[in-house]
Amino acid sequence: MKEIYTLINDIYKLFIDKPRTKKPTKAVQKAAEEFAQKVKQHVLDRVYDERNQEKKTNLRLSQVGRPARQLWYNIKGYGQSVDPSGPTQIKFLYGNILEELLLFLTTMAAHKVEEKQKKVTLNGVVGHKDCRIDGVTVDIKSASAHAFRKFENGSLASDDPFGYIGQLSAYAQAEGDDEAAFFVIDKQRGTLALTFLHDIEMENASQKITDIRSYLKSDDPPPRCYPDVPEGASGNRKLAIGCVFCPYKTGCWHDTNGGVGLRTFQYANGPRFLTYVAREPNVPEI
Repeated sequence: MKEIYTLINDIYKLFIDKPRTKKPTKAVQKAAEEFAQKVKQHVLDRVYDERNQEKKTNLRLSQVGRPARQLWYNIKGYGQSVDPSGPTQIKFLYGNILEELLLFLTTMAAHKVEEKQKKVTLNGVVGHKDCRIDGVTVDIKSASAHAFRKFENGSLASDDPFGYIGQLSAYAQAEGDDEAAFFVIDKQRGTLALTFLHDIEMENASQKITDIRSYLKSDDPPPRCYPDVPEGASGNRKLAIGCVFCPYKTGCWHDTNGGVGLRTFQYANGPRFLTYVAREPNVPEI
């Protein structure tokens, strides 16, 4: 049986040492059919499935690592939630497709994939882990080049705005595992990374769930997850990256800019959300 430590090289070899004289095995053919079905379903769900539009107000293990105030808004149903834009929805869609591709390539490389979307429970909270590869609980991610570097160089532990470590810790602890791993693809370059999380590095997910339940009892939200940050040398201030993709940012920062709330300006590399404008940017406001 193969070990997970050779997974990335084994996948790369699929494209380098191509088995020109061999036909796909039955396992690979079955995985190919599952992959095609999953891709179709992701596209249809993203466009048509109303469940994607529902506001889920029950705590799930995938949320355990997220910042307290964001969770409070989400689960209490307070604040002004903004639906993702069309481009953002497409970005989420091809992220889902890339994650399915990694599972398919893992099977093609003759590594064992099991327990896909297995239901697990920790401290009364339910979640569905991605899978187990070669005996290791794995969370599959697609990432931008910037985010990918954090998995690649091990800096995720000190810069984890989306709570990935808390999420994987919850899955591992629900299964009684002392080791788990992130399997990540760089969406821009196609590079793969396998980042291990050992028990000494894991968050105490069960205790975090207890803490979450405690602050959810309050009618007042926890402090803001991140302070705003300087926007160059202009004197303006903008949202930190951890707030940029939060659907509750408008309601959360409603009292900025003298009570006007966030002001959004369209730069060439995307929108920028300003909390304080000392000098009007020379780009369109949206």
